[in-house]
Amino acid sequence: MDNVFLLLFLLSGVALVVGLIKPGLILRWLPAPNRNRKKVAMYFIPALLTSFVLFGVTVDTDEESLAVVEDVEAEAPDEEAPDEEAIEEEDTESAEQEAAEREAQEAEEKAEREAEEAAAKEAEEQAAAEAEREAEEAAAREAEEEAARIAAEEEAAEQAAAEKAAAEAGSLSQQQAVEHAKNYISYTAFSKSGLVEQLEFEGYSNADAVFAVDKIDVDWRAQSVKKAEDYLAYSAFSKSGLIEQLVFEGFSNEDASYAVENITVDWTEQAVKKAQEYLDYTPFSRSGLIEQLEFEGFSNGDAVYAVDTIGL
Repeated sequence: MDNVFLLLFLLSGVALVVGLIKPGLILRWLPAPNRNRKKVAMYFIPALLTSFVLFGVTVDTDEESLAVVEDVEAEAPDEEAPDEEAIEEEDTESAEQEAAEREAQEAEEKAEREAEEAAAKEAEEQAAAEAEREAEEAAAREAEEEAARIAAEEEAAEQAAAEKAAAEAGSLSQQQAVEHAKNYISYTAFSKSGLVEQLEFEGYSNADAVFAVDKIDVDWRAQSVKKAEDYLAYSAFSKSGLIEQLVFEGFSNEDASYAVENITVDWTEQAVKKAQEYLDYTPFSRSGLIEQLEFEGFSNGDAVYAVDTIGL
């Protein structure tokens, strides 16, 4: 009972304090003009004092009742003492429950760890798969780039070959010059410069003539031998005179000398033929003809032999 009066005491105190601050909040049952601090003091100070007195009276009675109850409990038999077996059972059940909760928690933690490990493994596998895919894509790109590079190189090589072939084939005028040069070489001997001059004489430009002569396959040293034989077929020459004639035709001194050394010639017989040719178109004295033959490059012995042979 004392608790009720204590509660009333506390509520009266709180209402008094609040009412002194805001009377209208506490005295709601009164008309508005009557809601003031004086009314609050009139209502709640007596209530506060009354509840305090009642609390003081009832608290002593409760202490006496409590003493009586304690005496009765002390005199009561031990039958109401707590059962130790029940307590042990409760402790066992509590321990089992705690163990079960601990196992459940451990199982939950294990499941969480396994889930984390599985997620990590899956992430690792995905990363590996992504890396492999990127590597495959990079390899594919490299292969495409390499194929494109090879194709570009092949195309460039084909274009260069076509340009080279076109350059080697030359213009129509150059092709005609090549055919003309081949025709000349097929029936008579020419030096390189002599063939260029012949093509220019035929009306080709120097560039076309040079292109044609460079384009055909000719052994110019063999041409010098052939040209030397052609000269000897229709006229007589001394050895030095034939070399000079071949050089005049455009052969190098080396090729001309090679030609003269590689043909079969009786230079004494050539002196006789040359002496006869001179006498066929003009008269000579013996000494004059000998001098002329020496001027042509024959030796004095060959010149004297030639003059003696023709009977001069």
